[in-house]
Amino acid sequence: MGQEESVRVLEGKNIILGVSGGIAAYKGAELCRLLVQEGATVRVIMTRAAREFITPLTFSTLTGHPALTETFGEGSGGPLTHIDLARGADLFLVAPATANILGKLAAGIADDLLTTTALAVDCPTLVAPAMNVHMFAKAAVQENLATLKRRGWGVIEPEEGFLACGATGKGRLAALERIVAACRRALAPQDFRDRVVLVTAGGTREPLDPVRYIGNYSSGKMGHALARAAWERGARVTLITASQLPPPPGVTAVPVRTAAEMLASLKERFNGADVVIMAAAVADFRPGRVADRKIKKETLKELTISLEPTEDILAALGRVRERQLLVGFAAETEDLLANARHKLAAKGLDLVVANDVTRPGAGFGSDTNIVTLLYPGGRYEELPRLPKLEAAYRILDAVAALPRFCRGERGPERED
Repeated sequence: MGQEESVRVLEGKNIILGVSGGIAAYKGAELCRLLVQEGATVRVIMTRAAREFITPLTFSTLTGHPALTETFGEGSGGPLTHIDLARGADLFLVAPATANILGKLAAGIADDLLTTTALAVDCPTLVAPAMNVHMFAKAAVQENLATLKRRGWGVIEPEEGFLACGATGKGRLAALERIVAACRRALAPQDFRDRVVLVTAGGTREPLDPVRYIGNYSSGKMGHALARAAWERGARVTLITASQLPPPPGVTAVPVRTAAEMLASLKERFNGADVVIMAAAVADFRPGRVADRKIKKETLKELTISLEPTEDILAALGRVRERQLLVGFAAETEDLLANARHKLAAKGLDLVVANDVTRPGAGFGSDTNIVTLLYPGGRYEELPRLPKLEAAYRILDAVAALPRFCRGERGPERED
C-alpha cells in the first residue's frame, strides 16, 4: 500500500483487533502494522490459544498499547476493560478467526475478554476465518458464519491454497490487503451502497498481427482507483479493464483487450448499471486488416497501415441509456476546457473528467492526477494535483452530488 494513496479512511479510528489461536496468528502482526500505518489506533485482544503462536509483546510493540489477554487480573487492563474498549471502538475485527471463536460469537458465549468485548461493542464487526479446509467446510462452521452474516457481521472469506497442515483448499487467511480493504469499506462513507457501478480502465490494444498491436500509454491506474473507491463506498463494482494491474479487492474484474471487446462487455452489463464511469483510454482507430502471421521485417522495405475508426463506445451507450449516469474522461494535450465541453455536450454526459496529459503529475502512468470536473450548464471545478485514489474519491463526491444520483434514480434491476 503505497504512500501515494493518501485517502486515509482509517486515520484516527479505534480498531479492536482480536487474534485467536491458529497458525495464522503470526500474520496478525503484519496486519496490525498495516492498520497502524494507515493511521488507526489498534488495541489487540489475544485468546489464550493465540499466545501459543505469538507473544503479546509483539503486538504491544507494534501498537504502542499493551496487548490484552485476560478478563481479570494481570493482562486484563481492569475488570471493565471490555466496556471501556467497546465504548470507544469504531471497528471490531477478529483475524484470524478460528472455528472455536466463530462458534462462540454465533452462540453469544462470553467466556473471555475477546468474546465479552464482542458482545459489548456497537460498531461495525468483521471476522476473517482461517482453519483447515475440512474444518471450514463443516456444516457447523458454515451455519455459524451464516448466523453472523444475518446479524450484520462482515465475513472476509478465506482463500484457497496450501495450508499449514499440508492440505490444499479453502481455509487460508485472506490476504492482508483484502482484510485492510474490508476495514476501509466498513468505515468509509457508504453513499454508493448497493449501487451498481461499471468502470472501464486501461488502454485498449488493437492487433496488427499476432505479436504486435497499436495502443497507448494508459496504465489503468485511474480506472482501478475509481473502482476501488466505489467499492469502498459500498457499491457493487465491475471493472472492465485492459490494464495489466491486479484488480482491487472486492471488485469483479473483466479483462478485455480491444475496443470491440470492451464495448461488448459494457453492453452485456449496461442495463443493470446505475453509474458508468468510462476511465479507459479507448483506441479511436484500429488496423483495417489484421495479419494472421507475424509481419516479417525482412520481407518489406516499408509498411503502410490502413486504419479504420473503432465504434464510439460512449455514443453507443448514450443511444441505449435509460436512467444510468454516464461519466466520461477527456485526456487532452491542448484546449482542455473547450475539448472537454464538446465531449460533454456531444455525448450527452452527466459529468466529464478532463486532464491535460502533458502536465507533470497528470500524465499516463503517473501515481497522481490533475483533473477538471465539467458539468452540464457550463460549471467546472479544477482539482489540485492529487494521488489517484484521492482524485477518485473527489470524482465520486461529484457523482454523488448530481441531482439524478441524489434522487436515487437507478438502472433496471438485474440478477447477480
